[in-house]
Amino acid sequence: MAVSLSVSRILSSVSLFLITLDIQINGLLGSQDVDQHLEMGKKLLAAGQLADALSHYHAAVDGDPSNYLTYFKRATVYLALGKSKSALPDLTKVLELKPDFSALEKDPDNQEAHEHLATIAPLHQQIEEAERLYEHLNYQGAIDMVTPAIEVSPWNPDLRELRADCYIAQGDLFKAVGDLRPTTKLRNDNTNAYHKLSKLHYEMGEADESLVQIRECLKLDPDHEECFKFYKKVKKLVKQMQSTQDLINEGRYEDCVNKASQMLKTEPSTFVYVHRAKSHICHCYSQAKNVDKAMQSCKEVLELDENNVDAVCDLAEAYISNDQFEEAINEYQRAQNLDGNSQRAQDGLNKAQKLEKQSKKRDYYKILGVRRNANKRAITQAYRKLAVKWHPDKYKGDEERKRAEKMFIDIAAAKEVLSDPEKRAKFDNGEDPLDPEAQQGQGPFWNQGFNPFGQGGFQFKFHFN
Repeated sequence: MAVSLSVSRILSSVSLFLITLDIQINGLLGSQDVDQHLEMGKKLLAAGQLADALSHYHAAVDGDPSNYLTYFKRATVYLALGKSKSALPDLTKVLELKPDFSALEKDPDNQEAHEHLATIAPLHQQIEEAERLYEHLNYQGAIDMVTPAIEVSPWNPDLRELRADCYIAQGDLFKAVGDLRPTTKLRNDNTNAYHKLSKLHYEMGEADESLVQIRECLKLDPDHEECFKFYKKVKKLVKQMQSTQDLINEGRYEDCVNKASQMLKTEPSTFVYVHRAKSHICHCYSQAKNVDKAMQSCKEVLELDENNVDAVCDLAEAYISNDQFEEAINEYQRAQNLDGNSQRAQDGLNKAQKLEKQSKKRDYYKILGVRRNANKRAITQAYRKLAVKWHPDKYKGDEERKRAEKMFIDIAAAKEVLSDPEKRAKFDNGEDPLDPEAQQGQGPFWNQGFNPFGQGGFQFKFHFN
């Protein structure tokens, strides 16, 4: 019972002790390794990296189990993490090793207490100067001034909030999060910290983590007006982002464009989400072979971020869909210059170069007069129209008939390739499935049992599919 009461006294005095105690343990410990662990723990505490600090204090306790300060420092980390049950055994151990621990506050002749109390006045001056520098927008100066105070008193939420505000003003949101996170445990029901953390994660593009933090705010206060309003927005955006990615994975590109457009309505201004939504629109228009809109949307993305390799590749794909192979080659080379390890850029460049070479031979899309995104119905209609026009029986002169025969063979070949998904896919990747050289000596289809002119002369019977 006496131990429990003493532990309670320690818990109640932790804040004051941390302010007055700038632990100078060099010389107290016999191991240099233990000293190093304690120093690293101190630095990590100041940086808000609690889990990493805790691992060093574990090592310090293992290295010097007879030093009460190692247990006390570890206990304070447990308390900051909200693990009071884990802190109690360490605080009990402090009392076993140093029964007069509370004398630091009560004994006027305690030399150790006087030494640490002497550091308070300079710290107060530093904190006041840090606040003044912050008010005068000298954020780096304020950080430099308040950091030593945080090293002495790492659990003072006011100091961490001040430095977090400085980091935010500098645009260093990651460090601001590191300072704000401990304050959620250092203040009871700290809804403001969770709200602020959620907004910082949101600005950093971490919408999922933003949703986690804003839910913590609502756990503490379900009626918190600002948290609830922000929660609805973040939840909606996270759902839209996931749906858009699912649609891309499923190849539903038109639906993807619609869902990404909804993302822009939900968040029309924050760069990271605008950039992501427009990138999705660019990619999905390109994959859907909607050439004009793909080119427009991809160029919009590149205006936001000229080094976006995926957008460059999507633009190149749009050029391929529009038979602009030289432009596609240029874009893929640009993507390679931005990222020499991009496999997509390398594969795309190889494809564009094959298609550019192929275009100088026989282009089945041009033969039928259809675009690369034409569906099977459009291909069949174009074939029927041209087959009637170039029917060899309509031509009497030898030269005209020979020309008609050649055209009809090309028309039949184009229909054969573009109506077959497997052959069309090969052709779209720069390989002519009817080219003897490309097929390693295999003859074209009319030498494989198919003859558009039938048997025994030019007696035509057409059955249009």
